[in-house]
Amino acid sequence: DGSALRQRGRTFLTFTAFLCGSVLVWIGYDYSQQYSTWFSLTVGFLLALGALGVFIVLMAEAHELAEAVWTHKRRREFLPVEIDNAYRPKVSVHVPCYNEPPEMVKQTLNALAALDYPDFEVLLIDNNTKDPAVWEPVKAHCELLGPRFKFFHVAPLAGFKGGALNYLIPHTAPDAEVIAVIDSDYCVDRNWLKHMVPHFADPKIAVVQSPQDYRDQNESTFKKLCYSEYKGFFHIGMITRNDRDAIIQHGTMTMTRRSVLEELGWADWCICEDAELGLRVFEKGLSAAYAHNSYGKGLMPDTFIDFKKQRFRWAYGAIQIIKRHTSSLLRGKDTQLTRGQRYHFLAGWLPWVADGMNIFFTFGALLWSGAMIIVPQRVDPPLLIFAIPPLALFVFKVGKIIFLYRRAVGVNLKDAFAAALAGLALSHTIAKAVLYGFFTTSIPFFRTPKNVDSHGMWVAISEAREELFIMLLLWGAALGICLVQGLPSADMRFWVTMLLVQSLPYLAALIMAFLSSLPKPTHVVEPTPA
Repeated sequence: DGSALRQRGRTFLTFTAFLCGSVLVWIGYDYSQQYSTWFSLTVGFLLALGALGVFIVLMAEAHELAEAVWTHKRRREFLPVEIDNAYRPKVSVHVPCYNEPPEMVKQTLNALAALDYPDFEVLLIDNNTKDPAVWEPVKAHCELLGPRFKFFHVAPLAGFKGGALNYLIPHTAPDAEVIAVIDSDYCVDRNWLKHMVPHFADPKIAVVQSPQDYRDQNESTFKKLCYSEYKGFFHIGMITRNDRDAIIQHGTMTMTRRSVLEELGWADWCICEDAELGLRVFEKGLSAAYAHNSYGKGLMPDTFIDFKKQRFRWAYGAIQIIKRHTSSLLRGKDTQLTRGQRYHFLAGWLPWVADGMNIFFTFGALLWSGAMIIVPQRVDPPLLIFAIPPLALFVFKVGKIIFLYRRAVGVNLKDAFAAALAGLALSHTIAKAVLYGFFTTSIPFFRTPKNVDSHGMWVAISEAREELFIMLLLWGAALGICLVQGLPSADMRFWVTMLLVQSLPYLAALIMAFLSSLPKPTHVVEPTPA
C-alpha cells in the first residue's frame, strides 16, 4: 500500500526494483554465455535462487526505508490522553522476576508506587530463584509499599517467563480490566498508565504498547553503541509497522486487555512469548496501539555475551513463531490477519533469515578460496556475478542504517555509525539463532543479567571466539589468494574484496567484545525520576 508514500518514496522503490531486476537479468545472461555442464547448470540454478532471495530481502529493506522517510502522515497515531474524564479502568501491573539484584528491583517497585493513576495493583512474581537472600528483601519491600503490592515466590515453576505470567492471571484482582507487564529493571514514568490506558476505550484495541527504552547509555562506550542500535527497532520499525496495525508486542511496557489475555494466555512453548501473543491477537482480528512516547527506562546488557544472548533469544523466538504460524502467515489460512500484517511479520524477520543463509555463502566462499590456494592452476576465481548479490545487500543494509538513523531518528553521523557497528556485530549470532530455530524445537530460556561487572579483555575475546575464528579464516583466504595467485584480473580483485567485506561483521563483533571488556566508570547510574 503505497498510497501514503510521497512521490519521492515511490520513485525510490521503482528505481530499486528496476535495478534489482536489471542485475538479475544481467546475471542470467552472463551465466548463459558460459560453457554449459551439469555442474555449471546446477551452480547457476542455486546462484539464481540465492540472488533472487537477496533481492527480495533488499526490496523489503528498501520498502521500510521509504515508509520511514517519505510517508505523508502516520495513519495510526496514539498520543498521550491527558483529559481528566478519560476511560481509566483498574490496571494490574505484573512484574516477572528471576534471580535479579534486589536493589534494582526495589527501584522498579518505587517507581510503580509513584504512578499517578486512580486504581491499580502490582503483582511481582519471583520464579525459581533458589537463594532466599535474593528474593526475601524484595518480598519485604512489597510489604513495606502497602496492600496494593503483592509478592509471589514460586519454585519450581515451568514455562519460564510465560509460565510466571500465566501463574499471575488467576491471582489478578477480579475488577482489573487491563493487565500491564514490565521487566524488573524498568523505572516507569508516573504518567504511563494515565496517558496510555485510555486507548482501551476502543473495544477493538487489545494491546497498548510503549517503546522499550534505557537509562544507562552513558555508562560506557559499549552501552552507547547498544543504545544506538536499539533505537532503530523502536523508533523506525515499530512506527512504520503501526501504520498497518502490525507491531511486534514486546514484553515490557505492554498492556493487554484482561479478557483477551485470559482467553489466549502466554505461550510457555515459545521463548518470545510476548511477540507470539501479539500475533495471536492480530489473528483474532483485534488491534494494537503503539505510542511513540517513552514511558519507562530499563538497563541494557552489561557484556557482549549478554547482548548476543538477548538477540539470539529474539531471533530464535521469531523462527519458532514462523514455524508455528506458517499457515496463517504464508497462506492466510484460518486467520483474520490482513495482507499488510502478514507482510510486516514476514518482511520484518526476513533480514534475520538472510543472515542465516549468509553462513552458507561464507562457508562456500571459504571452500572455493581454499581450492584457489591449493590448486591454483585448476580453480579460477568465481565469476563476478557470484559476489554481487551479497555485496549489494551488505552495502545497502549499512547505508540504510546510517541514512535512516539520521533522517528518521535524528541522531548524528557518529551515532548512526555506532548503530551500524553494533548491528553488524550481531549478524553471526542472529544467523546461528535462525539455523538453530529451523532445526530444533526448543532451547533453554536465558535471562539477560543486569548489573554485571565488566571482565578482562581475554574473557571478552573468548566471547567472540567464533567470530574471531571466521574473520581470521576470511582474512587468511584473501591473503593466501594474493600470495599464490596475485591479483591479475578484475574477477580476482573483486573476489578478494568480497572476502574482506564478508569479514566486517565478524570484526565488528570483536570490537564490541573489546569495548564491553573496558572497566566501567565508578559512578552509579540512578533511575530516571518517576
